[in-house]
Amino acid sequence: MRAISYSKFGTPGDVLNLSEVPVPAPGAGEVLVRLRVSGVNPSDAKARAGNRPGVTKPAYERIIPHSDGAGIIDAVGEGVNPGRIGQRVWIWNGQWQRAHGTAAEYIALPATQAVPLPEGVSFEVGATLGIPGLTAAQTVFGGGDVAGQTLLVSGGAGAVGHNAVQLAHAAGADVIATCSASAMDRVRAAGAAHVFDYADPDLATQILDATGGQGVARAIEVEFGQNIGLLTEVMAPNGTIAAYGSAKDMSPTLPFGPCLFKALKIDITLIYILPDAAREAAIARLHHALETGALRPEIAARYPLAECAAAHEAVMTPGRAGAVLLDID
Repeated sequence: MRAISYSKFGTPGDVLNLSEVPVPAPGAGEVLVRLRVSGVNPSDAKARAGNRPGVTKPAYERIIPHSDGAGIIDAVGEGVNPGRIGQRVWIWNGQWQRAHGTAAEYIALPATQAVPLPEGVSFEVGATLGIPGLTAAQTVFGGGDVAGQTLLVSGGAGAVGHNAVQLAHAAGADVIATCSASAMDRVRAAGAAHVFDYADPDLATQILDATGGQGVARAIEVEFGQNIGLLTEVMAPNGTIAAYGSAKDMSPTLPFGPCLFKALKIDITLIYILPDAAREAAIARLHHALETGALRPEIAARYPLAECAAAHEAVMTPGRAGAVLLDID
């Protein structure tokens, strides 16, 4: 089968190579998926670049990258219902703590990690559900229903943030979002009642005014370290900061006093290690939103498998409007 792989860290053009490798065989409890689309995420590009703290070389001799994807089950291993052969599925954690991800024509992985696609949902959308979709669902609903609450979505134009705006709006929340000035109309169309420029010096005042001075009940935060000061100003007492990223400041200073006297909760999500019950709940939320038309994940760019290096560059480009995909066929 054709696959993209790398054996050392580096820039995408230097280390990503297209080659022929054997088709994997599904083991006990596994399925073999013939992939149609692979989802490319910033975490895939960072891992390939060697940007994870304390990691000096790849964990495996050869890595086929990417955790997200969608396709059709081609074969099953021992203990898996053969009736699943031919089933359309989307994949989560394809390359998490494994050598072989979805940047290939086939992947073999535990059957539970191949989730049946809802009727009418495309492979392209399915390939966006693993990291961007589940992260959005967990950060929005990790504390329960949000109907009637005021939610703040930082980075509402990003793949996770845009999904989060749609999910929260459909669930009955009053959504405030921040984004670049050029993306405001797009984020407003996703369901945000109030959209503000994240670079505005009066951002805290604008957010508080939008809440009538009551503050935000739950914040979906992509840049925790950079925005923690702002959050202590705009959060309501007993509010929750649901953080899933802090790339611009990985060693933030926490203003404990303001957090203490509002009794703020910090809920950090790493979607790769989400407990089973929480993952199942997030999957159910995503499927319901897709089936009702409340969620429409956006796709910014698509590349053929052979142009994986260009896809890695695109996914790290600021301002992209949606997910980046590889077409495997």
